[in-house]
Parts: sequence; C-alpha cells; structure tokens
Amino acid sequence: MDSSNGSLYSNDTPWFILECTLHLDRDTRRIALFMLYLLLFMVGLAENSLVLWVNWRRRRSASPVLFCVLNVTVSDSMVVLVMPFFMLEVMMDKVWLWGRFLCKVTHLVYLVNFYSSSIFLAWLTLERYWALTRPPAPAGDQGEKRRRALVCGGLWVFALFLALLENVHVDLLEWNEPGCYLMPSYSHMEWFTSLTFLCLLFQFLGPAGVIITCNVLMARAAQSAPDVRGGTGQVWLLHLYSAVFLACWLPYHLVLFLMMVDDLDPRLLSCNAVEVLYFSFSVVQAVSLAHCVANPILYNFLSKGFRGHLVNAVLERLPPAQDPAGLRGGTGGEAGGRPGKVRKLSDSSTSHSDVPS
Repeated sequence: MDSSNGSLYSNDTPWFILECTLHLDRDTRRIALFMLYLLLFMVGLAENSLVLWVNWRRRRSASPVLFCVLNVTVSDSMVVLVMPFFMLEVMMDKVWLWGRFLCKVTHLVYLVNFYSSSIFLAWLTLERYWALTRPPAPAGDQGEKRRRALVCGGLWVFALFLALLENVHVDLLEWNEPGCYLMPSYSHMEWFTSLTFLCLLFQFLGPAGVIITCNVLMARAAQSAPDVRGGTGQVWLLHLYSAVFLACWLPYHLVLFLMMVDDLDPRLLSCNAVEVLYFSFSVVQAVSLAHCVANPILYNFLSKGFRGHLVNAVLERLPPAQDPAGLRGGTGGEAGGRPGKVRKLSDSSTSHSDVPS
C-alpha cells in the first residue's frame, strides 16, 4: 500500500468503493421500466393523437392559448413516437441495435422536445395569465398573429440549439455490446457539468418559475373575484398544474444534480448512495415522461370546451341517423331539415382549464 495514500486506499482500492454493500435488483427494474414505458407509450399515443386531431380542426382559432396547446401536443407526440426505442434499450440493458443514425436522430428528437415541452408549457401558462389580466387582442389582428408565429419559431429554434449542444456528443460506442451514449471527446467533466446546469436552468427552473408564479397569481385573482373565469372552484386546478409539473421533473433533476456532484467530488457521497443514484436515474427518467400522459388530461380533457369539440367531431364522423318513420326534421332540431342532421353540443364554458374557441 502506498503510504502517501494510506488513509484513502487499501490494496489500491479507494475507501468509498470498499463501502459498497448494497446490491439492487436490476432485472426487476428492467421489467418494471419496460412495462411503464409500454403503458406510457400506448396511453400517450392515444391521448396526444386525439388531442392533436381535435385541436387541429380548431387551428384557425384566434386563441393564443389554443396555439400554445397545439405546440405542447406536437412536442409530447414526438417524444411518444421515439419512446419504443428507449423502451427496448432499457429492456436490453443499454444495448442499442438500430445503428448510429437512429442513435443520433432519436436522441435529438427526444432532446428537442425535452426542452420544448417545458418551454411551451411556460408560454401556455403565461398566455392564460395574460388572457385573465389583459384585454383580448382584436379578432383578426395580423400583428398579433405575426408576433405569435415569431415567438413560436424562436422557441423551437432555442430548444433545437439546446438539444444540439448535447446531441453532438451522443454517439454509438462499440464496447462489449453496442450502446448509444453521451460521451464528450474532450473535457468530459466540464461538458457534463455545463450540460447539467443548462438542463436544470432552461428545462426546469425557468419554466417552473413561470408556471408556478402565473398559476399563483391566477389563483389569487380567482379567489378575490369569484366571478372571473370559473371562480374559486377552479383554484385547485391551477395548483394541480404546478404540482404535476414538479412531480414529473423535480425527481429527475434532483438525481441528475446529485450525480453531477458525485462526478465533481467522488468522496462526498458514499458508495451505497451512488449506487442508489445511478439505479434510480433510469426510473426517474421514465417517470418524467409521464408528462406526455398528464398534459393532454390537464390542458385538454379537463376543459369543457375541448370535450364539447371532441363530441362534435365524433358526431360528425358518425353515419347519418335513419328515420324509420320516413319523417324529416326529427333529428335536426328544425322542421323540414335534412335527415340525420345532428345538433352540435354547446362548448361554452368559463373554466380556467378551458381553451377558448
């Protein structure tokens, strides 16, 4: 044993490695994660496809909130579409079988929407707050539409820029088995630290600050003026928006931050703590993807206006009802009307969760 390192090493093994006494069941984790990914994929694909279909029919609406909802749905849908690759990668214990091109592309798609989903949720919340506190823009205001398009394009470009900072270091590495890894070619520690801080700032802290602040201000406005857009009965929903965002992303960023701390100073955390961190990272990463399932529910299915448009869209797809008595106008709500004409349901609503038409 080297006497100069006698307090830290025994038989050339660091003391913090000798402390490893925890053995976690990775096989059970792989199976559980596969089932969780499969559930998220199936439910997320169904929800986001339905939301995209209904809201795309309303895309000419002047509502800035609806415009934001569409962007959030597009972002979540793209994450759901690449989820099967990561689901199988987890099941095969990080083995990547689909080549270098898909390694780069699938991670780029994931990273772009990793950032854009949170950024557009923050924008959506800000637009809701402005809709509550500012007079609406005149219908057909071309200046407002151009501003909205420029902001939207700028946010997508910004999300792409943040994603590329990380994705340029993602590559297919051939070790015992091929794997798709983030591996900077130089200054490893500096890159990992920088990317972790960028992710924490722009994907979590910045959007969370906007979302929580705006929801708190809207809740106070609703409590002080119960006749405003649904009143106190919808305050709980505003806090639920914030709580779900934190539940999805706080565990992920907390684990990622502690992993960065361990990289900077391996002696700070015990070996068992590090074992739990790396074991739990893939778990909290999968849990974070639950936002693809939660967002359609929170920002669409809880909206009376959306449910009304959904029912109307389904009714329009149904074949016209046949009148067995040969009478006309019975189902149209109008004497002498065409057979099978169905009255559309009302989509009027005052709920905080509603998207105006």
